[in-house]
Amino acid sequence: MSFLNSMSISASALTATRLRMDIIAENMANMNTTRTESGEPYRRRFVVFQEMPNERTPRSFSNFFDRAQNAQGGVRVVSIGTDMSEFKIDYNPGHPDADENGYVRMPNVEVVQEMLDMMAAFRAYEANITALNTMQDMAVRTLEIGR
Repeated sequence: MSFLNSMSISASALTATRLRMDIIAENMANMNTTRTESGEPYRRRFVVFQEMPNERTPRSFSNFFDRAQNAQGGVRVVSIGTDMSEFKIDYNPGHPDADENGYVRMPNVEVVQEMLDMMAAFRAYEANITALNTMQDMAVRTLEIGR
């Protein structure tokens, strides 16, 4: 695996994780939104990741170096899904979106779950920053060897 390929893998993970944190923040911001453009409460969203393949086995010796320079790898966002679980029901007869019995359908966002997801995403982001910093330190030390 080449040095630049390692940086590319960490950079793709940083991009994907940042989108995951943005979606989690959107979920938390809309946890009390009882009416969207579709007329129903906000539905929780989540990010679906997929590994980008890394061809490790070259088919012939003649193209070994070409494949090594163009190696893929990392992670990408495949889609942003919608959680189709049931809405929470809250009794609040004074709410403008309450039904005839005084119940309001609330978004299917759980604050505790979103906070756990945010902490996990932050840890993944932090780990990739550490990996990038380590690669940078290794590059600087490699250049210092030539002095």
